Amino acid sequence: MLHAEHFRWARFHELHYPVRFDELGHVLDEIWASTGQHRNESEGKSNACRMVGDSPESLLIRSLIDRVAPSQATVLITGESGTGKEVIARRIHEQSGRGGEFVAVNCGAIPENLLESELFGHERGAFTGAASARAGRFELANGGTLFLDEIGDMPQTMQVKLLRVLQERVIERLGGSKSIPIDVRLIAATHRDLPQRIEEGSFREDLYYRLSVFPIEIQPLRERPADIAPLVDELIDRVRRSNGVGILFTDAAMDFLCGYSWPGNVRELANLIERLAVVHPNGLIDESDLPWPLKPQRDTEVLESAAPVLVADLPDGGLDLKKYLSTVEQGAIETALRENEGVVQKAANSLGMGRTTLVEKIRRYAIAN
Repeated sequence: MLHAEHFRWARFHELHYPVRFDELGHVLDEIWASTGQHRNESEGKSNACRMVGDSPESLLIRSLIDRVAPSQATVLITGESGTGKEVIARRIHEQSGRGGEFVAVNCGAIPENLLESELFGHERGAFTGAASARAGRFELANGGTLFLDEIGDMPQTMQVKLLRVLQERVIERLGGSKSIPIDVRLIAATHRDLPQRIEEGSFREDLYYRLSVFPIEIQPLRERPADIAPLVDELIDRVRRSNGVGILFTDAAMDFLCGYSWPGNVRELANLIERLAVVHPNGLIDESDLPWPLKPQRDTEVLESAAPVLVADLPDGGLDLKKYLSTVEQGAIETALRENEGVVQKAANSLGMGRTTLVEKIRRYAIAN
């Protein structure tokens, strides 16, 4: 329970309507961190979605997990927000055979002045309000796995201390002088482009190489539409188990879900399923029942904007649709790069895709930039 004294370091957080569950979770993480308490790890675990999907991308991820889980290698998971990086981290821990706990920390949700104490713990009197000694997340994860989410947002002062821990395998509590040996499997994750942040000087190159011993990149949901239907089934089943209600989709609605771009990835899909289960408990969901954020994708102005790339008539000999669409995509990428003076990040923004995805497509099409 939170008491009034827990809020003596008050901060204001701006939440926009409709409130996104991931944004609210970040705020709650920060509040818990400021209380000097740890959140119950089972909270996050109970809400975790299983890995489902049979797309080539998902099968590759499973293969990588099977390969790295039994080892002690540090893993760096990259991908857009909402793609399920923590689900993969938990899967690695579950298959690792380690007997300790899985402990997760969101490095972007905890204030810089609290992060060191949160990770390494503190001794009594280490700072104002430290009435007793407290173990940090590294100690709690001893014998298990520590998952550092949003590692790209970690302050540089903490990056130096984390690098030392990875090298020495010992920690010191804040305000203490005793070295405490630890046996922790470290998994880090970020939606940031760490090589770009290294170039900007905001992330240490030596730490990057320490973290990315075994990199795993998750493709966004829009690039693996074959996973959408099994994900929907899994999420509906999860809502049914937790709330006692379920929903069904018509073929038209499901076709729409499979064609939507999902900028919020799996997290956005999960929030949609939960919302529809509340609004239409045990109901049949048609395309017209889908909420506003999805519907603009079908507006006529969106279709009209795509019209110039459509063929009016098929050639006499037919059309290789896959080759044609690849040509259209390559042309759009070349145009975006040209209009943005070759700046990949700006081109990615104008195309509505992540920078990593665009870089892969540039490489695939051998586009000179």
